[in-house]
Amino acid sequence: MALVRAGDWVVIALAVVVVVASFPFLWRGGPAERVVVRLDGHIVGEYPLTAKRRVDVAGPLGTTVVEVEPGRARVLSDPGPRQYCVKQGWLSRANAVAICAPNHVSVALVGRTPGYDSITF
Repeated sequence: MALVRAGDWVVIALAVVVVVASFPFLWRGGPAERVVVRLDGHIVGEYPLTAKRRVDVAGPLGTTVVEVEPGRARVLSDPGPRQYCVKQGWLSRANAVAICAPNHVSVALVGRTPGYDSITF
């Protein structure tokens, strides 16, 4: 005697489809509206993502360059040895973060509504 019948498989498949389809809508922080640049945890600048700009942040190892364009931002250059924050590329979603740990600089995109991540959860 089978414990799972044909109707059960239909319900399971439908539940999987609903969860997968709702994930992008329920777990987003909305569109990114501004970029927050920090040095040692202190805000150096907060800029809207509506215009091009270049932000130079002087950290302990040298200057980290942040490039902002409409709707996105990135770390253009950093004096850190491994360049992880530069390799991260363009950030365009709310709650995206690039951290240049050796130079104590972080770049975060924020939106109007907070998103969910492993820290908030």
